[in-house]
Amino acid sequence: MNTQPPLHRTRSRFGLRSRAAAGLTALLLPLAAMVGLASPAEAAASATATYTKVSDWGTGFEGKWTVKNTGTTSLSSWTVEWDFPSGTAVTSAWDADVTGAGTHWTAKNKSWNGTLAPGASVSFGFNGTGSGSPSGCKLNGASCDGGSVPGDNPPSAPGTPTASSITNTSVTLSWTAASDDKGIKNYDVLRDGAKIATVTGLTYTNTGLSAGTDYSYTVQARDTADQSGPVSGARAVRTTGTTDPGPGPGSSVKLGYFTEWGVYGRNYHVKNLVTSGSAAKITHINYAFGNVTGGRCAIGDSYADYDKAYTADQSVDGVADTWDQPLRGNFNQLRKLKAKYPNIKVLWSFGGWTWSGGFGQAAANPAAFAQSCYDLVEDPRWADVFDGIDLDWEYPNACGLSCDTSGSAAFKNLVQAMRAKFGTNNLVTAAVTADASSGGKIDAADYGGAAQYLNWYNVMTYDFFGAWAAQGPTAPHSPLTSYSGIPQAGFNSAEAIAKYKAKGVPSAKLLLGIGFYGRGWTGVTQATPGGTATGPAAGTYEQGIEDYKVLKNSCPSTGTVAGTAYAKCGSNWWSYDTPATVTSKMSWAKGQGLGGAFFWEFSGDTTNGELVSAINSGLG
Repeated sequence: MNTQPPLHRTRSRFGLRSRAAAGLTALLLPLAAMVGLASPAEAAASATATYTKVSDWGTGFEGKWTVKNTGTTSLSSWTVEWDFPSGTAVTSAWDADVTGAGTHWTAKNKSWNGTLAPGASVSFGFNGTGSGSPSGCKLNGASCDGGSVPGDNPPSAPGTPTASSITNTSVTLSWTAASDDKGIKNYDVLRDGAKIATVTGLTYTNTGLSAGTDYSYTVQARDTADQSGPVSGARAVRTTGTTDPGPGPGSSVKLGYFTEWGVYGRNYHVKNLVTSGSAAKITHINYAFGNVTGGRCAIGDSYADYDKAYTADQSVDGVADTWDQPLRGNFNQLRKLKAKYPNIKVLWSFGGWTWSGGFGQAAANPAAFAQSCYDLVEDPRWADVFDGIDLDWEYPNACGLSCDTSGSAAFKNLVQAMRAKFGTNNLVTAAVTADASSGGKIDAADYGGAAQYLNWYNVMTYDFFGAWAAQGPTAPHSPLTSYSGIPQAGFNSAEAIAKYKAKGVPSAKLLLGIGFYGRGWTGVTQATPGGTATGPAAGTYEQGIEDYKVLKNSCPSTGTVAGTAYAKCGSNWWSYDTPATVTSKMSWAKGQGLGGAFFWEFSGDTTNGELVSAINSGLG
């Protein structure tokens, strides 16, 4: 993956950065290659294994096994075996080595999670195809229920919960009891696939919710042997009120990044959003970037942000700045744009490729960081310009320009503090990785748990491939789907979106990313993808990258692969999105129930906003 710096000095457009992202877990290995079962001393009554279907998206699902040490001595390893009916299979897994032979599946602990102290538990998960449920479970060669009576059946599914007393921040759930041959011990309540409470009764009130937000609730019973049964049917709940001052229900987010440094060499200003017609076709702008340093949010470029004086012909409203006015620069131009287009909401985006290194220190004190960001965004000089904040951390608990080791919970803790400080009347969003490889960047942080505090995720579904791999193979940098010969499994938009859904992120909180630029190689002889190269193709601002507005004329598209256009002109090979491929991607996004789309960034489009128009018409 790409390790190069961004176009300017701050945010890169790169959704994925590690050159050595892990591939999908190997599956379907012969049983002879499996590690042997644990000794009888570690089996049966000393441990249990329970299964949960975390999410189901029709063509596949996410499953999770939880191994718990119910004995009095430590376990040194664990192996879970089960059978799936024909047509159901594991396709990728994490936190365990999963192998399969026919309909029989075996999961063995990793080197770092095999030891379990008394009372401790560990979970591993997987994505699968089909719809069947596991049967014949064995843990270390014995029954998974850990009971002393062979053949102890798991409890039945409770009734689908009902919802009542719904407010801006709470809901009361009720359900009918499950049944079990040995008796019911308690019930787990799951919200968006993640357990939020364990209760002994048949009702639970969930508080601390966000107003105007969609949630999905299920319930799962546990018997006296601590064995879980299937989850109930799902109950959808939408809290009252609203957290999103943007589009109303049923509307799609159409968001573009505006870069502060674009006013220099690119000569791209807020007024260009008007003259191109783009301002009338978008709903949100992310202003990039504020800095993250010293555990605080900070100004990125004070001259471009609020000091640069605009002449009448450069200004949105045709009125020149004066020497003594209190606010100039991009902030004042954005204020004028919002006066002209009051539907547009503006978020201040912090971090990006170059400035993400500061998030680790910020995560050490989330409340203090959130306070600093709030004080800056809500500064009285420009508080009316911004409708919220966007966090572009590349990447939590993973490597970007630098490597973060804050832990998987750091991102969730940070956005929780941000929501608590900014409240329900401001937007709080995040730009996130699209690395769907097994054990990759999506797996490194608790994006599922963090989603409840965010209005949406900007999933950076671009820059999967590029000329940082100087010799190729040539490949589309923003493939919608996988294809035969793709250089890395899990590096495509569809698998990224599916993985976020599997982790409990609602579809409506996921935006599909579009790059308004192409990536290319030179020294290429093969017209189709997969060719060799000698290095990056020349670009206006950076080798290996070029704006769409240039490529549409200098190297017109000659083919399409995985929903993205490509072109060979001379010895150069480029991949980029065109109005046609953008339209197709918008149709796909609508079919997935996504909240909309976003793009990096305005200045790559044509002077008449061809790509913005395609996003607008494609989403409707």
